[in-house]
Amino acid sequence: MRSGIKPSWGFTPNESTNQLAPTDKQSGKLGKQVRLLLAVHGLFAAGTALSGTFVNVFLWKASHDYTIIGWYALINYMAMAIVFWAAGIWVKEHNKMNCLRLGVAVSASFYMLVLWLGDRAVDYYWVLGIILGTASGLFWLAFNIVYFEVTDPYNRDRFNGWTGLLGSVAGMIAPWIAGYLIVHMNPSSGYRLIFTISLVIFLMGVVVSFFLTKRKAEGHYEWLLPARCLFKKGTVWRTVTLALIAQGIREGVFGFLIALLVYSSTGSEMMLGNFSLITSGISLISFMVAGRLLKHKHRSAAMGWGALMMALVIIPMFWGVNYTTLLIFGVGVGLFFPLYSIPMTSSVFDLIGVDPDCVKKREEYIIFRELSLNVGRIGGLAVFIGVVSVTVSPLAMNILLLTIGSSPVVAWFWMRRFYKHQGERLAPK
Repeated sequence: MRSGIKPSWGFTPNESTNQLAPTDKQSGKLGKQVRLLLAVHGLFAAGTALSGTFVNVFLWKASHDYTIIGWYALINYMAMAIVFWAAGIWVKEHNKMNCLRLGVAVSASFYMLVLWLGDRAVDYYWVLGIILGTASGLFWLAFNIVYFEVTDPYNRDRFNGWTGLLGSVAGMIAPWIAGYLIVHMNPSSGYRLIFTISLVIFLMGVVVSFFLTKRKAEGHYEWLLPARCLFKKGTVWRTVTLALIAQGIREGVFGFLIALLVYSSTGSEMMLGNFSLITSGISLISFMVAGRLLKHKHRSAAMGWGALMMALVIIPMFWGVNYTTLLIFGVGVGLFFPLYSIPMTSSVFDLIGVDPDCVKKREEYIIFRELSLNVGRIGGLAVFIGVVSVTVSPLAMNILLLTIGSSPVVAWFWMRRFYKHQGERLAPK
């Protein structure tokens, strides 16, 4: 560690980080505020898992057009990026907890609108994309900032393991319940019921958020920090930005496409629910193990193996995209995604915390991170829309899947360079 540089986890509670003293955290335990934040995250994940996948299926059934679903996702991420950047001044200078609550509340309003539109929802996919992007931008902006403030390098990997675990539990149970209800009820009634349940879950998330301690607002928002970082010579953020863009390429497309492929291959919401049950169950176990055992010194190797295996499990689809090959893919991703995800997330947040100046500008750096991810997501979706507008032949789709699905390997390439030069500096002392 360079002389004169003290990491954020070394500050006392009355300094600018709003973090606890290290004596309270070096054991790696998760305090009350961390557990409450996990509860809000769990409810948000449950509401999204219950209906988020089936919104895409709902729109697909009305259009049978990959291009429309691609545009819906693209508009979603564009709105999210704009909200992240524009709402930065709110979380920096005013009340980040209200931003978190509003994000959950707007998510609830999204499902109210879907319920009201019914079969006409596909005609307003662009409106739905804007609203969902706004909700996601508000929630994840505030969540990531509060996450940074209540965690440190001693418990950050464990926290990320728990968020992955909760997301896996939600992804395992909620879609299965949704698929069961849709199949065993009149489909229209089933969709209305799961969208209504999601609405209630999001409202519960708003209630729980009021038990989180209000975080102190300080400083002035620097609108152009991302541009300043990119144009500054020798900054490590150039390398990290390239890694984040590569990560986002896969997220933008695979976030909706795999579920649609499962549904279009089987024609059954129940089979999609079973797919989520199996793959998320595998992911749950993997997140539990990785979150407990993964050490700082193993981050680069774990991330590399995770990224490589996530690409390799796409290859069976070249022999045919069917439920079996999709299940092989889903199980493989469930096993290896935590090895990639936990180090990637923890390392970027550790970088924000390593320098007092970065800590003071944590909101701007977190927004910078999300903007980088969204550049990748939008880029990946633009490629997807371009391809499916020309052809949806099996070979073209498989090449597209393999190309986009290999982007985590590129992210690891850039993060490997980052670890080589910054690894020891970021290691908790």
